[in-house]
Amino acid sequence: MSTFPRLPTSLKLLAAALTLTLGPLAQAAETPPAEVHLDYAYYSPVSLVLKHFGWLENALPDTKVSWVFSQGSNRSLEYLNSGGVDFASSASLSAVLARANGSPIKSVYVYSRAEWTALVVRKDSTLKSVADLKGKKIAATKGTDPYLFTLRALQQAKLTKDDVELLHLQHPDGRIALEKGDVDAWAGLDPHMAASEIQAGSRLLYRNKDFNSYGVVSVTERYAKEHPEAIKTVIAAYEKAREWALNNPDEFARLLATESGLPLDVARLQLTRTDITRPQLTDKDVTASKGAAPILVSEELVRKGTDVGHVIDELIAPDFGKAVIGKTIAEKP
Repeated sequence: MSTFPRLPTSLKLLAAALTLTLGPLAQAAETPPAEVHLDYAYYSPVSLVLKHFGWLENALPDTKVSWVFSQGSNRSLEYLNSGGVDFASSASLSAVLARANGSPIKSVYVYSRAEWTALVVRKDSTLKSVADLKGKKIAATKGTDPYLFTLRALQQAKLTKDDVELLHLQHPDGRIALEKGDVDAWAGLDPHMAASEIQAGSRLLYRNKDFNSYGVVSVTERYAKEHPEAIKTVIAAYEKAREWALNNPDEFARLLATESGLPLDVARLQLTRTDITRPQLTDKDVTASKGAAPILVSEELVRKGTDVGHVIDELIAPDFGKAVIGKTIAEKP
């Protein structure tokens, strides 16, 4: 475990506030779960902070806390559906897709609002626009935000997935395929995308912040009903990790680099595209998700007749965060 500076006074106050917030939970009628399983991911840097410092383990001393690594939203949601994790980190639109296709999940917290995906080409590529991808091979991880980003980008260029050849590779494998020349483009995801830019000179062919969905932590409906206080405890611990990250940007970048095994300049590039200042789910998030929903219908990614708007209303559960976020630390503007 690497060594970090002692926490400043503001964080000591935060820790005290966190303790006050979590204290009543132990006295609640709810029986704490014997085990809590969470995922962590390089695309969710705050999860790395939480895992590194063990703040959740401290908040749940009588509960076994275990961590599972997720390579992408599809893996994260698979673990959640199979019971491998209780808390899953994914892109919000991936969570919508999962719920629309029968997974009874609830999104309870925003771990970041990042521009974490773009369409990437090699440095020597002659491609200049999304329209140039017609007939080309694109690596994308099905069921993840980069995959949905790709479909929306193609649609905007008046193309469909039938106009290209999509290769369903996990994010690290997609990067390798691009750099080896096995595909013409890759639906990238940080930190792999940042690494490819810096280490291989790869170029971002197409960027669109509006097509990047925010990152959410989700639980199953059953877990939400049986362990609401445990969810609040986890969110409070995430908040402690988030506040540390905001107050210690250099150490945050070093931790991301250490955990991901990537150079520090790669971690710093990723963090320039990662906003962790707005953790609360809001009505604006509902609206944003509904604005992105038509691609799920037009590309037949959900079952015919699915009311995606209703799915989103049932998916997003802001009350867990509201009960904790404003009480542990002051919300950033």
